[in-house]
Amino acid sequence: MNYDIQMEEQIKTIKEGDSLLLHVCCAPCSSAVLERLGNFFSITCFFYNPNITDFEEYQKRLNELQKFLSRIPTKYPIQLLEGKYQPEEFFKISQGLEEEKERGKRCYLCYQLRLRKTAEEASLRGFSYFATTLTLSPYKNSQFVNEIGTNLDQEYTSTYLYSDFKKKGGYQRSIELSKEYHLYRQDYCGCIYSKRTKKEE
Repeated sequence: MNYDIQMEEQIKTIKEGDSLLLHVCCAPCSSAVLERLGNFFSITCFFYNPNITDFEEYQKRLNELQKFLSRIPTKYPIQLLEGKYQPEEFFKISQGLEEEKERGKRCYLCYQLRLRKTAEEASLRGFSYFATTLTLSPYKNSQFVNEIGTNLDQEYTSTYLYSDFKKKGGYQRSIELSKEYHLYRQDYCGCIYSKRTKKEE
């Protein structure tokens, strides 16, 4: 399924100022996504990333996101909602999967953890839609992400916005915007396991 086309079809049906709770993992991934969606939705970025093991790294990514959001021009002002920093939640769902390779079951459960919390918050706060920037990265499994989002769409009142933001040069655009805004670009997803894998490369 082409999730990018599916998203374009959804966008055709939105009403002026429909609200979107957008789960964001970092400023660079947010950049191209917000540029693409910022003129269609009233967006609140939801920074919920319990997978980031080191608090210093977590804070660095959050600060970089805040800096970027204060500068990016969009039709509607972009808000920021910070979720609780709960690394214990990530370690709970990854127990027994410490040796899994990237893009495997551990990553699936991590996407699920973050997207479920996004769907919960979106429904509780009355957002029209919820989505995630995770599909921008070529290192993330977009099929996994959209499968999870589709399932959550059946459980919550907010509608899941399909995506494959790496399409149409999205990932390359995020690199360009990162340079333009001088954004910190990390080289691992945030968890201790991906950091370990990066060191071994």
